[in-house]
Amino acid sequence: MSILQPDLAVRRAILRVGGFSFDSGKRLTGNSGKMANEKSETEPKPVSACGSEQALSDHQLMEAVAHGHEEAFAEILSRYRDRITNFIFRFLNNREDAMDLAQETFVRLYFAAGRYHRGYAFSTYLYRIAANLAISEIRRRKRQRIFSLNGFFASDDDEKDLDPRDNADLPDRQLEADFRSRAIGRAIASLPEKYRLPIVLRDVEGLAYEEVAEILGLGLGTTKSRISRGRAMLRVKLEAAGIGDI
Repeated sequence: MSILQPDLAVRRAILRVGGFSFDSGKRLTGNSGKMANEKSETEPKPVSACGSEQALSDHQLMEAVAHGHEEAFAEILSRYRDRITNFIFRFLNNREDAMDLAQETFVRLYFAAGRYHRGYAFSTYLYRIAANLAISEIRRRKRQRIFSLNGFFASDDDEKDLDPRDNADLPDRQLEADFRSRAIGRAIASLPEKYRLPIVLRDVEGLAYEEVAEILGLGLGTTKSRISRGRAMLRVKLEAAGIGDI
């Protein structure tokens, strides 16, 4: 196995621990770093020595991952998989891309376990990986001049893929809620990148201003300014779409 280019089978083995599926795998390409269980020549200490995986902090779990414990990695996946997938989905508006990049986020986390330190909150560290991947994807789309909004807010077929229910059977209140959700998603997706990402981190994910600033590598004042500007732009877009307060 190449250390610098771990093959697809290795990546699948890593993420199968946490229940990821690999229908596409189109973005599971090379990444630098060793597998966690290659980093130490000594036998890993049992995770149970510190208690069950559920009782461990994120920092303790990462330490266990660095010593090759699959159970610790599975616990991290169970805690953060849905949050990271939803975060990327809100940013990209494409379900398949979000799943692929969420997988890549955790692969990179795994290979970086030996270099992980407690200088950041774990969630900040993880969201930064995901945010960088999402930004790279947006810029790739721009270079290829792909401007269509896929996934949740694109076509009727795409919406059915995410929500296969027959809208005719939904009560009016549910139909209205679905309409508002799609409209809000379109509005967020149309924001410029520098406003969209802080808005998603702060107002969708509910992170503190300080954590958003840390993830984006921005000053706190700049972060608050972008969020304020993004909210103002979002309000205008929603009013134009006939939606009031959100």
